[in-house]
Amino acid sequence: MTIDIPRGRTLARASLAAVLAAGLAACGGGEGGATAEAAGDTTKAGPEIVLSPADLAPAGTTQLQGGVALTGSLEPFRVVQVKSQVPGVVAGLSVDRGSAVQQGQVLARIEAQGIQSQAGGAAAQVAGAQAALAQANRQLESAKTLYDAGAMSEISYRAAETQVQAARAQVAAARAASAGASEQAGRTRVVSPLTGRVSERVVQSGEAVNVGQVLLTVVDSRALELRGQVPVEQAAAVRQGQPVEFTLNSQPGRTIRGTVSRVDPVADAATRQVGVTLSLPNADGALIGGLFATGRVLTGTTTEAVAVPTAAVRTAGTESFVWVVRNSRAERRVVTLGDRDDARGMVAVAQGLAAGEQVIVAPGEMEAGARIVVRAANNTAPAGGGR
Repeated sequence: MTIDIPRGRTLARASLAAVLAAGLAACGGGEGGATAEAAGDTTKAGPEIVLSPADLAPAGTTQLQGGVALTGSLEPFRVVQVKSQVPGVVAGLSVDRGSAVQQGQVLARIEAQGIQSQAGGAAAQVAGAQAALAQANRQLESAKTLYDAGAMSEISYRAAETQVQAARAQVAAARAASAGASEQAGRTRVVSPLTGRVSERVVQSGEAVNVGQVLLTVVDSRALELRGQVPVEQAAAVRQGQPVEFTLNSQPGRTIRGTVSRVDPVADAATRQVGVTLSLPNADGALIGGLFATGRVLTGTTTEAVAVPTAAVRTAGTESFVWVVRNSRAERRVVTLGDRDDARGMVAVAQGLAAGEQVIVAPGEMEAGARIVVRAANNTAPAGGGR
């Protein structure tokens, strides 16, 4: 139901409202008036955002060295699986995981009786063939004496020569068979293919093995490799021979230096990443395979610049910006970026930011003009009051 209010009453009510408003304005110098004014300012300035001191970082002048970040696991430069070359039973296994070995050192033996007997039989056949050759040579000498004296026909003499040639062929065949048997017998000795350490032992003494079965793994850790990937946009800056610097999670504070040994010629079609292999010297053996490393390929020169944490930078299209705390308010600031130091997580700001200004690290949802309050240890204070 709609009720029409006469015009005169409407004006009377409006006049009453004006009088009340004037009265409230006259009392505006009191506490209530100040509260209303403050409330009006808060609404105008936007919401209040509470941060911890760790959420802020000053833009500072520092030395930056351009580079491409890489992470990965260290792996030995050479890894060889030692396999059985003959069927048999493992015997005389003299090493275990971690054992230091030299190239050519006997690590174990494979007992293979059939192979050993074959080698012995082949050696006997060589001896028999040599004896037959000696007998044929003596018969040829006798035949020649008779032939020269006219007491033997030429056919008989030529037959004696043929016997010598056949005996010589038998010796050659026996020697070849003996060499093969000896080589096969030699394969019953399991030797280390390189100088290094045993990283894995798969079998035990007394265990039966087949041809091609893995017995041990030996690694050469005097040099290590790290295989990582870089985005295609950064791959052009990475070249063979460039220096690299790495740190290990297990050894904080230690810097490892090496070089780029290989750069893959093509990118992975699925990930749009380019494989990069790094070579790290380890002559003292202090590093071991499997350690996780974080570092960078040094691709640029060291420069002094105003820099902020990389996590503070946000992008919108082709525009980069940071959130600056100025007079305790959030201010969106467009910046021009320079070199990146991925190892330190810093990026240079060429334009748009002055040294000393406070930026918000890893900002979430932010609104320009929002009041910034820093809260730490039950203490709350406005941020950026000096700016």
